Amino acid sequence: MYPVHDVDATLLLALSLAAKRRPAELVEIIAATELLQGAIPQELKLCDAFYRLSEYGLISASDGGYTLTPEAQQLLSGHARKAKSQERLYDIKESLADFHLKGIHPVIQLMTEQITVALETHQATLKNTPKNLLTPKPKAAEESRKPQKPYLPFSARRRKS
Repeated sequence: MYPVHDVDATLLLALSLAAKRRPAELVEIIAATELLQGAIPQELKLCDAFYRLSEYGLISASDGGYTLTPEAQQLLSGHARKAKSQERLYDIKESLADFHLKGIHPVIQLMTEQITVALETHQATLKNTPKNLLTPKPKAAEESRKPQKPYLPFSARRRKS
């Protein structure tokens, strides 16, 4: 597959997270993309990535959602499980560069309006969700700390007694 775009690798990895048990909806794919990168690519880039990856037979549409094809699952299975997301993305890009088109596949054409609606839905769910209790707690102010005794070497402590 030539040329390989960053969005393609990100979309494949996000789909592998979102569509584990059933086809993932567009909102779930966007949430997984944000989880991986902390940011969401532009709507037009996502539309192009869906088109490219479906043309190469790596993404398929089924049951109102999107899934990875067996070729894509095989492509993604090569990286280490404990690898960080940046390392995984790099491995996926390398695998995509070596991937060659086999046959003709149905193309997924998304409109930017569909992705915009999914982005708005994702943003609305972020605002309505309760606060995550696993976030780190703020540190206490330094005034509330108990003053520590000055450090004395062990030999100095013995002489006083």
